[in-house]
Amino acid sequence: MGQLRFFFSGVFQHIQDFPQHVPRQIRTAPVKRQDFSFFYRLLRALGAEVTERGGDIICRAHALQGRRILLPFPSVGATENAMLAACAAAGETVICNAAREPEIADLQCYLRKLGADISGAGTSTVTISGFRPRPFVEHTIMPDRIVAATILCAAAACGGEVELQDVDPAHFSTVLDSLSEAGCAIIKTASTVRLTSTGRLTAPRPVVTQPYPGFPTDAQPPLMAACLKAGGTTVFTENIFTNRYRHAEEFRRLGAAVSIEGRVAYVTGVDRLTGAPLTASDLRGGAAMIVAGLSAEGETEILDNGYINRGYDRFDACLSALGADVRCVPPQ
Repeated sequence: MGQLRFFFSGVFQHIQDFPQHVPRQIRTAPVKRQDFSFFYRLLRALGAEVTERGGDIICRAHALQGRRILLPFPSVGATENAMLAACAAAGETVICNAAREPEIADLQCYLRKLGADISGAGTSTVTISGFRPRPFVEHTIMPDRIVAATILCAAAACGGEVELQDVDPAHFSTVLDSLSEAGCAIIKTASTVRLTSTGRLTAPRPVVTQPYPGFPTDAQPPLMAACLKAGGTTVFTENIFTNRYRHAEEFRRLGAAVSIEGRVAYVTGVDRLTGAPLTASDLRGGAAMIVAGLSAEGETEILDNGYINRGYDRFDACLSALGADVRCVPPQ
């Protein structure tokens, strides 16, 4: 799924070249079939032609025209892609029911530096007028709130103290609330978070994933990993993605007590986890397996097909600096 998401981001980025290079065609290598209709509608709404031929998805455009786009769900990827494509469209594009995540505001900041007339990021309505971008700008990407949440979950599960600097605690306040409910001591400033944990957690209140500013779906797997040994039962409800509990079966290999009923997961804390071979099938689930493995006795080996590195830069070095025994070994 990660490769497919990258593909669509690439299409919406390069679609900016269409008005200057007519006609223009982008082809992908054969990809696994998924329901791409939502992304197709975004492209077609702005005037692009999208067709499938065998295993290829082909996108063409002679001219893009701004218009009002109503998203059926405030998806981050859809909002970002619509913003990128709208920058190449003539006239004004209004994105309704847009995602409000901090990353949307950061993208707006970047596009403004390029010269875009864009406003509304952080609200449910984003307005963009097409433009020709400046060739070079400087932009510092915002701190990664999910990486920050994952590190804190690891410290919470294992016990100890960690301070994160150059972060914005407001971006992941719901995660901090859950960790505090689980028994962690948390001290925040405008740009730092310090967490102290004994490693003996208690189940926090039910965790329900929601679009921002609700609990982030990407932080659900690492928090679940942190709660595997927490006293009591932690209840997770996943409202953003289907099939977002694939890591639960791997947790059971460590001895965790996790049961799934539709969108709800019940995690009953156990006294101990035992290391075992695991297989990561997605980015956040893979990172969560690292968190779980760190709190397990013995060695845990995770077979990962590049998922974790896609979202965590030198994560093994980061955790090693905190005292973890983590090694990333290239496949043989």
